Amino acid sequence: MTYYFIFCKTALLLQRQADGTHTIPCTEEVPVKTHPWTHIMNITPMEDGTAVKTFNIEDPTHLEILNDGLKSSGYDFIGLRESFYHLPVELYLKAGKCQELLYWDHNTQFCGVCGAPMKMHTDISKRCTQCGKEVWPQLATAIIVLIHKGDEVLLVHAKNFKGDFYGLVAGFVETGETLEQAVAREVMEETHLTIRNLTYFGSQPWPYPCGLMVGFMAEYESGDIHLQRSELSRGAWFRYDKLPQIPQKLSIARKIIDKWLEQYGVRSNQP
Repeated sequence: MTYYFIFCKTALLLQRQADGTHTIPCTEEVPVKTHPWTHIMNITPMEDGTAVKTFNIEDPTHLEILNDGLKSSGYDFIGLRESFYHLPVELYLKAGKCQELLYWDHNTQFCGVCGAPMKMHTDISKRCTQCGKEVWPQLATAIIVLIHKGDEVLLVHAKNFKGDFYGLVAGFVETGETLEQAVAREVMEETHLTIRNLTYFGSQPWPYPCGLMVGFMAEYESGDIHLQRSELSRGAWFRYDKLPQIPQKLSIARKIIDKWLEQYGVRSNQP
């Protein structure tokens, strides 16, 4: 049996089960009609050894389900972010990996040195058909940090946020700097604050489209908030019991905020 992670752009095909829950189609054969040019990629198996494959389709309205089990149970296309609330964690994470590799595959069709076509060499590398240059998927590493001052936390609204929620200071790591240096630089650039007692929280793959978020917590040291207006539209200190709308539970930002709230015996009831 094989899990088939089938995407149309950023939407993922989920199989609807009898109890109303969703899963990833798991069959012996490819469950939908494909074309000769469809590139089906092999992905690292699940922890239990179940094989994993992924591919893109162009038009979900012309989707032809071939497997009787899928026909009887039904299926839905759901955005990758939304699938977090429909799938077990291990399947959501694997879906993210699949999406990242499909994105990489799409953007590495030709060699960046000589322009010749690239060809898969291993499951996670390509080799140029002319000059032999090899490429592997690349991650865009970013930091994200919760800054607290007593019973207050610094929350900001970035201009690229699609909702009205407030999040944490974040930014990409630049070439030649450590994670810790990236945190201090981003905090200074975006808020004009200095911090101390930086501690590592955890990390999270962020397949939108190919990121790795590295989370930290830090204490406020000095400075007044002066927002980098090219990046942030709003930002302020908020007491633990008077928080604005915060990120959804799928994000590491929410996990860090929830962890900070634990010390006050508070659990956010936001989704």
